Amino acid sequence: MAPAADRPGYWGSPTSTLDWCEENYAVTFYVAEFWNTVSNLIMILPPVCGAIQMIRDGLETRYLVAFLGLAAVGLGSWFFHMTLQYEMQLLDELPMIYTCCVFVYCLYECFKHRNSHNYILFFILVLFSLIVTIVYLRWKEPVFHQVMYGLLVSCLVLRSVYIVTWVYPWLRGLAYTSLGLFLMGFTLWNVDNFFCDTWRGARQKMPSALGAVTQFHAWWHILTGLGSYLHILFSLYTRTLYLKYRPRVKFLCGIWPVILAEPPKKL
Repeated sequence: MAPAADRPGYWGSPTSTLDWCEENYAVTFYVAEFWNTVSNLIMILPPVCGAIQMIRDGLETRYLVAFLGLAAVGLGSWFFHMTLQYEMQLLDELPMIYTCCVFVYCLYECFKHRNSHNYILFFILVLFSLIVTIVYLRWKEPVFHQVMYGLLVSCLVLRSVYIVTWVYPWLRGLAYTSLGLFLMGFTLWNVDNFFCDTWRGARQKMPSALGAVTQFHAWWHILTGLGSYLHILFSLYTRTLYLKYRPRVKFLCGIWPVILAEPPKKL
């Protein structure tokens, strides 16, 4: 992790329990970690577009909440890295837990009747979120949050592998791309953590544009943001297939994937 404050900035000295490897206030006086901040756009704009598509297609509210939850994580992370204040850190980290719980609910309820509700699973996930929140507010240990988040991600991975192995094997590409991007982001996140001094020293000798490319925590945002978005598409595709919709993937501007789901034909 980086030292407290490299330069004075608009938001004052950091109060967060984490301060990442990007040099503080190196780009602008008003943003503590510039690249770690703007990289969150990938977790904000595409999910908002996905949420709008959910409303247009009239699909289940749980997927609307999933898209909006991912956007909330991106917004929280934006404010955290912009300010490095403890309150903004919570606005980043706690929504990660809540949104991942929504992902778990969506994926484990893919093979149920339309508008069905699993109140037992819902209660377990709410209780889990409540316990993590209370413990984390009292015990300000980032490793605890990371382990709890990793537990939820593990549940998603196991369920995804089950679906593409036993139910819809033709969705392996989408599922494994999502997982692969997440693992790439996780790897770069660890490189950024463990070799921070090395990368900081190297960046001082690089041109500014090249130095920005080595901001591996920003790459964590980009890769996991894209991986999370693709995970929602995978979960949504699985769900709409089960409900006899006719889902298809469309690439906006030939690049960005969205799912369009035509309702089942009425007999």
